[in-house]
Amino acid sequence: MTYLLDTQIYLWYLADSARLGKPARALIAAAERVVVSAASIWEAALKRSIGKLTVVPDDLVAGITASGFVELPVTAAHAARVSALPALHRDPFDRLLVAQALYEPLHLMTADRALRRYSELVVVV
Repeated sequence: MTYLLDTQIYLWYLADSARLGKPARALIAAAERVVVSAASIWEAALKRSIGKLTVVPDDLVAGITASGFVELPVTAAHAARVSALPALHRDPFDRLLVAQALYEPLHLMTADRALRRYSELVVVV
């Protein structure tokens, strides 16, 4: 199975946070491929610029390869797919991640239960 990590899951993974539980870590370890979206790096960089995160965006980029993950660019098709999503969630980054998961298709791993309403491709951990 291939997983697209949402931003929070990716940050928890890199920080080796206890908030990312053993079941989620097991799914990541067993995955055929793990993907991190450029949108997650953008979100973290934006949150850093307004003081909500203290991460270093270049470290997040380097962490993709260092973790054995694959970078997923944001394409025009991904952006267009957002328009087809129902208004179940207001966060534009989460909506883009859902659109990417649906378009590719990928299983989106998230801690945000509200995203589950979009598709069976959303895996809440």
